[in-house]
Amino acid sequence: MDETGNRHYPDKPPKVYLFGTCLIDMFCPEAGMDTVRLLEREGIEVHFPADQTCCGQPAHSSGFPEQTRAVALAQMRLFPEPWPVIVPSGSCAGMMRHHYPKVFADDPRLLAEATALADRIFELSEFLLHVARVSLSDSGQPARVALHTSCAARREMGTQVHARALLAQLPGVDVGLHEHESECCGFGGTFSLKHPAISSAMAGDKVDALKETGAETFLSADCGCMLSLNHTLQKRGDPFQGQHLASFLWQRTNPEGGRR
Repeated sequence: MDETGNRHYPDKPPKVYLFGTCLIDMFCPEAGMDTVRLLEREGIEVHFPADQTCCGQPAHSSGFPEQTRAVALAQMRLFPEPWPVIVPSGSCAGMMRHHYPKVFADDPRLLAEATALADRIFELSEFLLHVARVSLSDSGQPARVALHTSCAARREMGTQVHARALLAQLPGVDVGLHEHESECCGFGGTFSLKHPAISSAMAGDKVDALKETGAETFLSADCGCMLSLNHTLQKRGDPFQGQHLASFLWQRTNPEGGRR
């Protein structure tokens, strides 16, 4: 790890695990597939353990420690090889890197196991930038986008820094700055269920700010935020919609225009 908190491997690893997240699995499978495509294009073999489920973040943030331990332990056992584990979600990556060791802090054996896994966890844009060291070529038309990063991902993983650095490699992409950028979008996992009126108002403020940039679309590396904001826009009848960062990067840098 360097002085900025970024983790590096001395060489690009030949194999990685993908932790796809439950939201990508259920609602945004194209983001997962585009993550695989981006990694495979770098010559990296991607392994996807089929038994993976949730990272345990909803139970953890809702105050259910035993349920959190059970879910986290089930995930920890799925990655036995010493390969990096790539997570296309800053909030889920933050849970696995920073909170798994805390969840098992009272058990030395499981703490060691959780810490060893935490040391191999990478959010996708962090991995592409600092480990795969990608050099992107822009194949798209000029476009203006806005960037939304989840508040958890900003605090724990620095996702906004990594995403902006990757987008800066694309000369045809202009990233608009917006107000409320560092604020929560209102999703917050179970927060949106417990406090729907507050959540809805926060999402409304966020989409207003994103649209005021004049962007054609907004990008997010967290499907929970993206889905919440997209649904807010759909309820308004607004065609403005967001896209996962992995899909945008694949489509912009694929000479065939992102065609599968």
